[in-house]
Amino acid sequence: MRNEPVFLVHGFASSFELNWRKPGWVDLLRESGREVIGPDVLGHGRAEKPHDPAAYADLELSLLEHLPNTPVDAVGFSMGGQLLLKLASTHSHRFGRLVIGGVGQRNLEESDSEPVAQAIESGDSAGEGGTLARAFAQFGAGSANDPKALAACMRRPRGRLTIEDLQRVTNPTLLVVGDKDFVGSADSLVAALPDARLKVLRGVDHFGTPQNFGFIDAALAFLEALPE
Repeated sequence: MRNEPVFLVHGFASSFELNWRKPGWVDLLRESGREVIGPDVLGHGRAEKPHDPAAYADLELSLLEHLPNTPVDAVGFSMGGQLLLKLASTHSHRFGRLVIGGVGQRNLEESDSEPVAQAIESGDSAGEGGTLARAFAQFGAGSANDPKALAACMRRPRGRLTIEDLQRVTNPTLLVVGDKDFVGSADSLVAALPDARLKVLRGVDHFGTPQNFGFIDAALAFLEALPE
């Protein structure tokens, strides 16, 4: 059995509480004897919420301040998964095993985040920014979120996740994606990662992934963290 702490990184417009504690991840990991480390990412949850996009420029590196000096296993969903992959591409020694949910081909492609940022900032879930913008606007409007902070996070200066990033991630990695997820297939990510496997969740969309038992069970098994 592994005994490394498990570092949990939530998705965009979510928080440690919503993404991990409420669906049962925290209790299950602790029942297996694992310490849980779960920060709220800048702009989310109980973290500071600046309105300047420049404050979010080094978002993945900001996670380092929450890590202990010894390696951790880590689970990230959506934005959290992308941040973990970017961080592990330059700091792989800080991690043991990685579980990445809700990240696929779309995350490797150039995209315009401005329609989503505008929809979140205006709260216009019925606007013309497209289905994805409307979904994020509706999601971002709840859970005591600060729409201006979320919009600033969406507008942050950033380099997209690349194949070259993935090729530098030497950690054993499990990717989990629903076959109804708008991020698309994760096949190209699995091919690029040096040590990766894929779990596809049948009939599951993006927002349903964190609480899906298939995701939870696959992650716990991969981390050797099944409750006793």
